[in-house]
Amino acid sequence: MGRGYILISLVAVTLSFLGGFLLANAFNRSELDKLRSDNERLRDVEKQSGPENLTLSEEEIRARIEEADANPDDLKFQRNLGLALYRYASLKQDTRLLDRAVPLLERALKLSSGDPEIAVALGNTHFDIGYFGNEPERFPKARQYYEKALGKKPDNAELIADIGLTYFLQSPADNDKAIGSFEDALELNSKHEKSLQFIIQAHWRMNRPEIAAKYLTQLKEISPNSPSVRELTAMLMQPPPSK
Repeated sequence: MGRGYILISLVAVTLSFLGGFLLANAFNRSELDKLRSDNERLRDVEKQSGPENLTLSEEEIRARIEEADANPDDLKFQRNLGLALYRYASLKQDTRLLDRAVPLLERALKLSSGDPEIAVALGNTHFDIGYFGNEPERFPKARQYYEKALGKKPDNAELIADIGLTYFLQSPADNDKAIGSFEDALELNSKHEKSLQFIIQAHWRMNRPEIAAKYLTQLKEISPNSPSVRELTAMLMQPPPSK
């Protein structure tokens, strides 16, 4: 899922592109409806405000999770609640709540024989915890689920780019593997902006300004008005961070 934030201290503008953080763009109202389906008060609240303004009480969330725990073999319930809770927690940037979505999604994944949508949601959950909670050890966990999903969706450039991001953000970063993933994504979609943005950064980190500049030219051609173009151009004028 997205969402861009990273430029690791330099390009804050990439915020709208990160897969793992789709936030409002990844927010699925129908799934949250399932989470709130038994609560009239929350339905009334939604009529008065957008989903980003919704707040679910601890009691409401706990009651739904307890119901899921009491019915661990109910795939539909685990799946719908897990996805809704993930999306709600990601919207709120609540790492504690994101962690509570993990067991639901893990049960759903086991019951569904590796449903790629659930695998991606699990990857996104660990990814978001890694970023919001400053827990870089979560990025390899996110990658495991993304790779599981990729087994069923091998031509998904967005998913391949998200795998690259887990290498880019883990500590220590593995820039070579990140670049390999971004290259694979660009082979599938030469106009994939997220891959272009981060392959530029990865090559800059590796002190390869000429290669980074080549990809920046490519990004300018497909998205000349992107704010990230200005930020990345400024970045390439600076020396890369010391290894």
